[in-house]
Amino acid sequence: MENTKQIESFSAEDTHALGKKLGENAKPGDVYTLLGDLGVGKTVLTQGIADGLGIKEAICSPTFTIVQVYDEGRMPFYHFDVYRIGDIEEMDEIGYEDYFYGDGLTMIEWANLIEEILPSKRKEITIEKDLEKGFDYRRITIKEVS
Repeated sequence: MENTKQIESFSAEDTHALGKKLGENAKPGDVYTLLGDLGVGKTVLTQGIADGLGIKEAICSPTFTIVQVYDEGRMPFYHFDVYRIGDIEEMDEIGYEDYFYGDGLTMIEWANLIEEILPSKRKEITIEKDLEKGFDYRRITIKEVS
C-alpha cells in the first residue's frame, strides 16, 4: 500500500516548517528515508524534524560518523547519513537494527545506498529542485511505504 503526497516549498523556512510538522507527528519506531542531491535542503528538513521532536541541540549531517543520536526530545532521534557507506556490512557493525527497530524516530539520508536492509514500512521523502520555479523552490514528495 502506498500513499504519496507532494508539497511545494518556496524557502528554507517552508522546508523547515514541513520538517517540524513531520517531527511533531512522528511515532516511536517510525523510519523516514531522505533522498535528494547535495544542497537541496536535507539538513534543513532534518533540523525541522528535530525541532518538532523538541530537540534544541544543533543538528548537522553525520557524514563521517554515519549515525548521530539525539536523546533530549520527546523520543530518541537517530540521524543516519549513509553517503560514505562502502559496504552494507558497515551497517551491521553499527548495529543498525537497534536503531531501525528501536523506540525512536530514525532518519536515513541517502537511503537508496542501503535499500536491501531498509524496513518495509517507512516514509520515503524526496527533495528536488526545479530552477524554473526559482532558486529556493523545492518539490518534496512523501511516500508512505508498507
